[in-house]
Parts: sequence; structure tokens; C-alpha cells
Amino acid sequence: MKRLFNQSDSIFFMKDSSIRANAIFVLSLSIISIVVGFGVNWIVGLTMVIFVIVGCWVALRQLYQLQNDTEAYINDLTYQVERGQQEALLEMPIGMIMMDDHDVIKWINPYMSHYFKMELVVNRPLAKVDSKLAKLVEEHRQDKNNDSTIVSWKHRRFQFLLQDRYHVIYLMDVTEFDNIKARYHNERVFIGEIYLDNYVELVQGMSDSDASNLHNYVTSELSKWAKVNHLMLKVIDDDNYLIVGYQYSLESLEKKKFKVLDVIRKNTTKQNSPVTLSVGIAYGENNLTKLANTAQHNLDLALGRGGDQVVVRAENGQARFYGGKTNPMEKRTRVRARMISQAMQELMAQSDQVFVIGHKNPDMDAMGACLGVQRIAEMNGHECWIVLDQEQVHSDIARLMLEINKYEDIKDHIITPEEAAKKATSKSLLVMVDHSKPSLSISPELCAQLDNRIMIIDHHRRGEEFPENPLLVYIEPYASSTCELITEMFEYQPRESESLNRLEATTMLTGIQVDTKSFTQQAGTRTFDAASYLRSAGADGLMIQRFMKENPDSFLDRNHLISTVQFINDKMALCAGEDDQTYDPVTAAQAADMLLQMSGVDASFVITKRADGVVGISARSMGDYNVQLVMEKMGGGGHLANAATQIKGKKVSEVKKELIDLLNDKGDSDSDEASTKEE
Repeated sequence: MKRLFNQSDSIFFMKDSSIRANAIFVLSLSIISIVVGFGVNWIVGLTMVIFVIVGCWVALRQLYQLQNDTEAYINDLTYQVERGQQEALLEMPIGMIMMDDHDVIKWINPYMSHYFKMELVVNRPLAKVDSKLAKLVEEHRQDKNNDSTIVSWKHRRFQFLLQDRYHVIYLMDVTEFDNIKARYHNERVFIGEIYLDNYVELVQGMSDSDASNLHNYVTSELSKWAKVNHLMLKVIDDDNYLIVGYQYSLESLEKKKFKVLDVIRKNTTKQNSPVTLSVGIAYGENNLTKLANTAQHNLDLALGRGGDQVVVRAENGQARFYGGKTNPMEKRTRVRARMISQAMQELMAQSDQVFVIGHKNPDMDAMGACLGVQRIAEMNGHECWIVLDQEQVHSDIARLMLEINKYEDIKDHIITPEEAAKKATSKSLLVMVDHSKPSLSISPELCAQLDNRIMIIDHHRRGEEFPENPLLVYIEPYASSTCELITEMFEYQPRESESLNRLEATTMLTGIQVDTKSFTQQAGTRTFDAASYLRSAGADGLMIQRFMKENPDSFLDRNHLISTVQFINDKMALCAGEDDQTYDPVTAAQAADMLLQMSGVDASFVITKRADGVVGISARSMGDYNVQLVMEKMGGGGHLANAATQIKGKKVSEVKKELIDLLNDKGDSDSDEASTKEE
């Protein structure tokens, strides 16, 4: 007993409050039992004293043994944990490097030593031991990233983690897992649809043998292309093909810029039967039904942009465009114009009223199209409102509005976007003219309000942004202007109704003249037919000249912009205004047109700050250089030879630098593409 109580920590259990309370309770109960025992008689009391003493001794003995066993267990567990930690540091398949404040290696675990080929690296600076690993450490510090990243080192892939606070580097070899991930990515399926844009038109005048030879050549060329790129090609129809392949094949095709389009077009052109292809490709989805639907949407987008190009896009992703280097061939027929006209009449008949809206800062083509649609609605007995913000118009539109004031019936049907929003109902029809992007509309809010009751008439190539559920779409990128498309519809309107008046015909002809640069660009036979019809309807040439007159300030501003010209790659002219000087968008567009008249200039770009603070770029080309692709990369769009964009939140000088970098990159890619041969 004395030995038991002499142990320094023999009563350690009494430090616990619950055990101490129980001990006090048992001790109190024992004392009460002894007192009660002596109260009965001294023999019982003495017996109780003996039992209490023996019980306490046994309990203390057991607790002492429990203490020793617990201490032994804890000591053994601590030893095992420490040994396990040491063994883990030495044996675990994770590389560890411990350094001091100056990146001098103080210790590495044995697993890490294999990557240094068992060389002595301790007490040596990391930069001298392995410069690439030191660079990774420095980059990680600069990024201030505490998360692990995947890096390449020693021809392997590692999960890299730097605990800069403790100067410790962790490297886990994840090469095998990374290879599995890469294989999963590379072997995901994509689906594409190929459509021969003008095959039906080409074979109409051919003999059966010539048509068969043409189809056989295209199929043979596509089959060779599919075999080289590990694709499955299936003929769906004479002018329709299905392709299926893996992601790695798609990445390879994108690097080659889908040169097969150029190969087929060039070879068939030599036989006087130029065939162009449109391709829609979808990827990134495990559901084949969704892939097929997205591929069809991408093909529709390629066709809406004029054909002869490839659209690659995942569902709800950013589209990538390839091709589109040639002007789209005119292939619309009067049958299509008649069908669109009849469909529009039916939509108007199902609506309580019609709203027609152009793009922001409307030009003569947009205003002429609005007046044309309003006249068509009146000819069919429907009320039509022209939505216009008269506070933001160019000088030519301001002169037009002065003439419109003389026509009360037209003037009374021009309303502001706010008035249109109040008048619109769920049965109203909204006609978007000369644009298809709701964000470019005079009133994007009205487009959102009538998003299920929209009709589109446009001659620009369709972009990614597009109304989700339009009722009718009439996009013809090969037409000279929207006014040309609408002019053709007048032939199919009721004869007994009042036709175009002098002002409407003049405005529409002005729109055609402006968009064709006085019938020198994108003017086909149908363009001259439309112009002839408008002249017969009373279009006034002198009024056109008055509309298109410019004031002296615009003339001087245009010449000032041209004086700032600089040349990129010797073939592209670029002008830029000052950061704090505003210019009229029409002036910038005219400057871009004039730059093309210089010898050796294939494309021109004019950058200016507009009155609303937005930086605008007007881009033009002679047709050999696709300015549309350049403008699309900067958030805009347009045609192959006529495009533009507007950029918010940047200065003219910043946009200029961005455009120059893009043009230099584009020039490099074009040269690389020209030197690349199709496999």
C-alpha cells in the first residue's frame, strides 16, 4: 500500500472531475456504511471497516495497474506513429524537398533522390541542382497560389505543391492518371454534318454523267480526307454527309484549318463547277442525340453566314469559324422571295400590330428597310410602327427625318422604344431588319419582350448571338442590302393597294447605293433589278444626293483620319483617331472605303471614338482578305469585305494595339496555312 501511494502519479485519475465525483460518492457511502454498522453493533462496524479497507486497496491496485497499462499503450502507440511517420517520409511515393530561407536544399526523402539519379543535392541551391524545378517554384510563388497544380518535369507529369511558409516542396507522380485523363479527352466522340451549298443548282444544267462524275469526285475527296484523319464518313444524300470521329482528330483538323474545303472548291472550279461545303461540328457531349442536334444547329449557322465554312461548337459553347474566304454565291430564287413574302403576310394576319426595328445608329439601308416593311404592312391592311430613337441618328438620317415630316402618315407611325414597349402585346409581331443580333437593336428590351414573336430580314452573315425562337428568318448574305430583299417582296403584294411613294422608294434605293458603294461591290443582277423597280416607283436621284451630302466638318475629319494611316504587313492600312476626339461613324466608314482606293491595299481599318464613348472599328477589304473574321474576334461581325465592331471600356490607343497584334497573328497564321499541304 505504501509503495502504491508513493508513486508520483498514482492518483492521476483523481484529476478527472467525473472520476473524482464518483470516488467521493463511493467514499461517502463507505463512511455511512461504517457508521451504520457500528450503530448496529461493534462487530458489524468492524467488519465494514475491514471490507472498506480491502475494497479501497483492491480498487487502488487496479487503478495503478490500469495507469501502467495505459502509459505503456500510449508509449507504444506514440512509437508506432512516429515510426510510421518516419517510414512514410522515407517510403511513401511522394517526393519531398525541404529547403531553408534561401532555397538551399536541406533534406530530400529517398523517393525524391531517384529523380536526381542518387546525386548528392543536400546543402546545394535548388537553382543549381535543377533549374527547371527552381523555375516552377518561382512561378508558383509569383502566382501566390496555395493549391496544387499539374506540372511537367523530368518527362513526367507531377502534382506540384509548394508550402512556402515551411519551405517544403511536394511532388506526386500522376503521369499514369494524366495519361488516362488525356485518353478520355482524346477519345470523346464528335459528330459533324457536311452540306454541299450549291450542288442542286450546279447539277440542274448538267447531264446525268457529268452530275455523277461531280458527285463521285466530291465523295472520293471527302473519303480520302476522312481516312487520313481517322473519321467515319457516311453519305446521307447527294448533297449531305455525316462524319463521326474522336476529339484528337477534331483538334488535328482545326490545326489544318479544314483545308479540304479549299481543295474541293479549287479542283471543281477548274471544271467550271465550283462546289462549296458547309460543315457543322459538335463535340463535348456524351449524349449522341444532343450532339446531333448541336451539329445541325452549327450547320444552320454556317449556312446563315453564307456557307463555304466550318462551324465548330460545343453545346452552349463559343463557336469557332474556319473558311468563309470567298464571297457567297448568289443562289436565292424568286420562288424563295415569294414564299417569304407569303409567310410574312400570314404572320402579319395573325398579329394585332407590327413593329419594325433596325440596328443602333441606323443607316440608310436600315431605315429604307423599315419604311419598306411598313409599306408592305399597310398594303395588307395591318398597322405597323417604326421603332426609332431620333436622338441617336447620323446626319444623313437626320436629313431623311426632315423629309419624313412632310408625310404625316409615315411620321405618325414612328415611335420611340419606350412607346413601343407600352404598345406591344403578346400577339404583336416584331420585324428585325438589317441585323439579327438583339444586342445591336435600337431596343434590346423590345426584342426580349417579343422574343417569341420575331421575324428577321437581313443580308449580313449570321453570328452566334441569335434570337432563340424566331418565327421566320430571311437571311441572304449574298444580297447587296436588306432593301434589295424587301424590294423583291413588293412584286407579291396586293395589286389594288397603294404601292411605294416617292420618299420610300428613294430611301430604299439610297440604302442599296450606300451598301454597294454606288453599285461597285456585291451588286448582282438582282440588285440592278431591284434598283430598276425603285426608280420606276419614283426614286429621286437628286434627293439621294441631298441625303448623302456631307458637311465640311465631316470632310475635314475624314481627311484627318486618312492622314494618320500606317501599314501592317504592307497590305493593310490602319488609321486611328485620338483618345479624346470623337468622330461620326459614317465618317470613319467613308475613310475606310477611301483607303481601299490606294494601290496595294487589300484591307483597311479605321478606329475612332464615338459620341457615346464607345470605340468603333470600320473594316473593309477588296474581297481577298476576310475582315469579318477579324472583327468577330473583337466582338463584332459583318461581311467578308465589310465588317465592324464596337468596344466598350477601352481607349482608341488600346484598341489599336490589340488590332495590330491580331492582324500580325492573322498574317502569320495565313502564311502558315498557305504553306501547309492537305494530307
